[in-house]
Amino acid sequence: MAADERRLTAIVSTDVVGYSRLMGADETGTLATLRAHRAELIDPKIAAHGGRIVKTMGDGLLLEFASVVEATQCAVEVQQGMAARNIDVPADEQQVLRIGVNLGDIIIDGEDIHGDGVNIAARLQELAEPGGICISSRVYDDVRDRLEIEFTDSGLEELKNIKRPVHVWRWSAMTGTAGRSQRQSEPPPPLPDKPSIVVLPFDNMSADPEQEYLADGIVETITAALSGIRSFFVIARNTAYTYKGKATNVLDIGRELGVAYVLEGSIQRAGGRVRITVQLVETEGGAHVWAERYDGEIDDIFDLQDRITEQVAGALQPSIRIAEIERSRRKRPQDLGAYDFAMRAMPHVWVLEKDESAVALELLDKSLEIDPDYPLALALAGWCHGQRSVYNWADDIAGSQAEALRLAERAAQLSGDDPLILTVLGTIHTFVRNHGTAQVLLKRAVALDPNSAWAWSRLGWLENYSDRPDRAIEHFEHALRLSPLDPMNFNQHVGMGSAYEVAQDYDRAIKSYSRGLEERPHAHWIERNLASCLSGAGRMEEARDVFARMMKSFPDLTVTKFKQAMVFSPASLDRMGENLKKLGLPD
Repeated sequence: MAADERRLTAIVSTDVVGYSRLMGADETGTLATLRAHRAELIDPKIAAHGGRIVKTMGDGLLLEFASVVEATQCAVEVQQGMAARNIDVPADEQQVLRIGVNLGDIIIDGEDIHGDGVNIAARLQELAEPGGICISSRVYDDVRDRLEIEFTDSGLEELKNIKRPVHVWRWSAMTGTAGRSQRQSEPPPPLPDKPSIVVLPFDNMSADPEQEYLADGIVETITAALSGIRSFFVIARNTAYTYKGKATNVLDIGRELGVAYVLEGSIQRAGGRVRITVQLVETEGGAHVWAERYDGEIDDIFDLQDRITEQVAGALQPSIRIAEIERSRRKRPQDLGAYDFAMRAMPHVWVLEKDESAVALELLDKSLEIDPDYPLALALAGWCHGQRSVYNWADDIAGSQAEALRLAERAAQLSGDDPLILTVLGTIHTFVRNHGTAQVLLKRAVALDPNSAWAWSRLGWLENYSDRPDRAIEHFEHALRLSPLDPMNFNQHVGMGSAYEVAQDYDRAIKSYSRGLEERPHAHWIERNLASCLSGAGRMEEARDVFARMMKSFPDLTVTKFKQAMVFSPASLDRMGENLKKLGLPD
């Protein structure tokens, strides 16, 4: 058998972005327009640069060039020509290309070509932004000193079905083609020491231009809602709107604006219904952090807009928090600052388990060694000491409460308009039974950030402690609605269990407490209330099983220590204490 014929060649892969959508909207017109683009621009450019069309694949082309310089120049000229041809075309009717260019060894099969070189070109094309080009490092090394074209280093990228990462370089219309643009020559702004985000203009996927205004309105309200969260750095609306109607790449936007995240979306109307899709993307590597879709009736558009704004702002906080934690974990130890140690502490802070809270305090102490006046670290450390008191982890409950209050008050002195810090201080005042002060602080927190699920949750707990269980349940349900994927949601179920316990609806309390324990089985402090409710409901066999487990975690617990840690009204505490006494808890 004869060996396969091979040669080294430049391979170009192209396709039209959203071609299926365009065909669905106007099949005849889309085909005619694509034929015109090819006849008047694409095919002549290929011929002028010595390329050949290996094959067509619907809206895509596979091309071969003897010269990698000619292949790259052709790709840029085609993209520039397409941009010029689309200037007066409505955005939803434009045909926009993605192009990938690779230099590789190929296998000749008659007029067709195969091999990794072809596969990599196809994957680079998929990676390119609309209107942009991705090239491999082999291409870049050959063209960098031969063409006046500016490419942006995108680093190593994992490509589907390609064994090894490929070093990718990007070209977009925003970087220009002759020399370095002023924006590219300037160093990018550094990332702030807080989650940073830009809300890009949403794409209008409908034929109806009226939806453009709806999309703009939603973007504006989401931007305003995020701007009200003091722990976020949010790019102003006017800057974000400079990207409207342009082919954009999140990696480039992240560098240009100095932000870690981009929120982008689209709106589409079909008859009387509207669909809005949003997604959060990390700019460092282009990873998708979070996405959601919202459907509603066009007649209820204002209610839908408010719901989207509320849920997006609420959901972004835990999503970004998780992404920021991962970002800090990727840093080298010698590069860690106060912010990074606080981010590393975050997941341990919110587990609400004894050992995890101790790990969090160690990391927060390192943060405060670097910056003793870092408000976030002070507040989180205060919350950890507060956990030690309310969950019966500390022998000296009063001492833990005092240290929690000291740290939380110091954080509030340094940053008194941060909703998270106000929520921590309000929570600690709850634990020391200053309910009036706690209410003022927690209401201030939700006024500053109406989308803070944790602040609403702490208001729910405050209502429990004040014997207002119906209002408490409303707050816990609102917290769940604001942040349905929050890892802290187990505590909303515990809070609702507590409300039912205050109301002496023991069966429903047991269900809610059990749900909380199912989601967080090592949060043994929940068993204090579950055992009490089972005893109150007369389910003594189950109560004794839970009580036995509880005493393994709290071997020195007494009714007195239980009441000292808990913050309920005297009447509620007396009932809980009596229920635990029935199980053998000593005074």
